[in-house]
Amino acid sequence: MTTQLIKYNELVMNEGGIQVQRGMNFGVRGSYSIVLMSTAKNAPYVDQILDGGVIKYEGHDKERMPLHQKKTVDQPMANNSGTLTQNGLFFQAAENYKEGRREEPAKIKVYRKIRKGIWVDMGFYNLIDGFIEHDGNRKVFKFLLDPIFDDIEPDEMDKVDLVHNRSIPGDVMQEVYVRDDGKCTHPDCEATDNLHFDHKIPYSKGGSSKTAENIQLLCARHNLSKKDKLIY
Repeated sequence: MTTQLIKYNELVMNEGGIQVQRGMNFGVRGSYSIVLMSTAKNAPYVDQILDGGVIKYEGHDKERMPLHQKKTVDQPMANNSGTLTQNGLFFQAAENYKEGRREEPAKIKVYRKIRKGIWVDMGFYNLIDGFIEHDGNRKVFKFLLDPIFDDIEPDEMDKVDLVHNRSIPGDVMQEVYVRDDGKCTHPDCEATDNLHFDHKIPYSKGGSSKTAENIQLLCARHNLSKKDKLIY
């Protein structure tokens, strides 16, 4: 794992000339994705570095809105057209890994901003989890990125499987999220934090990912306790 101090033009050179502007860039390099982060007090998103070097990365706000309104609206899973936002793409990649639909977690290259024009090349991380939290004002996405301490060669990594990462279509996710009112659907729970999309009939048992009728929101605790049981 590397932690190299670089200028923005060096960042661009590192990424083959790509002018990385937005914070979340799923699959932009073919075999891996890129995120830009900051832990400064005036940063637009709340990114944290936890014990062991794990990054808790916040998803991004709805685009094309006045700045003063963005922080009052839930971060979106899908666009109005039904296609996944960057939040949705990262979230689905994490879900696919957790549910065994991909053998390895998605690889994420992380750059941390420390001041204007100055970045730290943090190296590569594994995307190991994605969930939704309530920040006291609205619902936001959170992603856990686990550091990779071994050297890896990007050219030797598998290409990002974008088709596989759309197992649950964006419009289905959006419909389920609205239908379940952003809460865990377990009868004894209405948690709004650490939410996951769960298959009522498990994917491994032939349950469909394409219809909202087979998808529900569960908190992490009830999702883990359910596993492949045909309940709820």
